[in-house]
Amino acid sequence: QDWEQRQEEDALLIERILLLLRNVLHVPPDPAEEQGVDGDASVHDRVLWALHISGMDDLLKFLASAQTEQQWALHVLEIISLMFRDQSPEELAVLGQGQAAAEHGEDTRELETLRQRELAEKRARALQRLSRHSRFGGSYVLQGLKAIGDRDVVFHKGLHNLKSYSHDLGKEPRRVPRRRQA
Repeated sequence: QDWEQRQEEDALLIERILLLLRNVLHVPPDPAEEQGVDGDASVHDRVLWALHISGMDDLLKFLASAQTEQQWALHVLEIISLMFRDQSPEELAVLGQGQAAAEHGEDTRELETLRQRELAEKRARALQRLSRHSRFGGSYVLQGLKAIGDRDVVFHKGLHNLKSYSHDLGKEPRRVPRRRQA
């Protein structure tokens, strides 16, 4: 609902949901309780994953960026800070760069292999062609278009020239003397 159409109860409900989310994320980690394998997701990470799956992170981004929802900005800021509670800025920056560099390297290798394959196909096609080019483009019969008499037109050019065909093709235009020109 737009903020003009919301009732007081709706605003209270939104604030209560944001506070509940903040309180859930504010629970401190207990290493003795979380005796998982190394690399296993912690309870905090699993809560964040559940928020992502439910689409709550998109709602938080909307609340943070919408001009009309500025009343919730501090709640959203606190929730986002609690989401990144266990990470340091250096780790997050290195993680993003390492992933981008790895993806970039993988894309570069994939493009290089595609380029090499294309060049090999091009060389194979070049070897299959003869060294001399035949100017003979073929002869085609244009059915339905009559030439002199009852015969169909025989077209001696390439098919790409067919669109510009006229009966006057190849004929010298009749020259009009200068004094008879308009």
